[in-house]
Amino acid sequence: MTRKALSLAAQVSERHLANLEYGIGNASILVLLQITHALQCPLAELIGDVTAGSPEWLLIREMLKQCDEPRLRRVRIAIGEWLGTAGGARERSAHVALIGLRGAGKSTLGTMLAEDLGFPFIELSREIEKFAGCNVGEIQNLYGQAAYRRYERRALEEVIQIYPEAVIATPDGLVNDPAIFNLLLAHCITVWLQATPEDHMQRVAAQGDLRPIHASTEAMEDLKNTLARQATFYWKAEIVLNTSEGDLQRIFAHLSKRVREALAMPR
Repeated sequence: MTRKALSLAAQVSERHLANLEYGIGNASILVLLQITHALQCPLAELIGDVTAGSPEWLLIREMLKQCDEPRLRRVRIAIGEWLGTAGGARERSAHVALIGLRGAGKSTLGTMLAEDLGFPFIELSREIEKFAGCNVGEIQNLYGQAAYRRYERRALEEVIQIYPEAVIATPDGLVNDPAIFNLLLAHCITVWLQATPEDHMQRVAAQGDLRPIHASTEAMEDLKNTLARQATFYWKAEIVLNTSEGDLQRIFAHLSKRVREALAMPR
């Protein structure tokens, strides 16, 4: 396709297209989407994503494009097993990871579960801070998100290697990094502790952090959006438990029963 034809099809000026070709264009995502529609190619292919880097990647991506979520999950597990990175039952049988947003009950229920199982309780955020020598907020402010993710992965790898058995409370955003989340799924029995947005907010306030409530009326809407966005990853957990339903002892009894079943441990 000539630049002029692409300009007409994408409704983007020829001069702008020329700047993009030379690597000096300052295109918005919407402009790039217009161009991909005109070229009939995915955005990943246009910007040089790794999945557009070889014929094999392109063929694999095309095969998976029409798969629904359950089939994609089966494919992911099968690939992990074939590559030896899936984490067999024996390999992950003694690590239990609690995932969910802050205020779901990971620390409270995690401590109770660890005592019940006779496992050590590990707060991954504390392990990350040990590696960095500063708190989580300082890591992100001083070194950025990429550095925080490196510390997060190193901390998780070390916990899995050092502790033959453990209950691990994970940071809220761990599921946002596919590589780290894959590592967690491969080596741990995962438990998503669900809660309503209202309970999340109230529990965070009860811990002494009133910033979400005092910040603005948009805080609840932001929380709901975050929960909805991350829930697609949280649903990958083997066990899902709603901590907004019932009292603490009842919830813990259900959690202990489900985890013991997954661990094949008698009471």
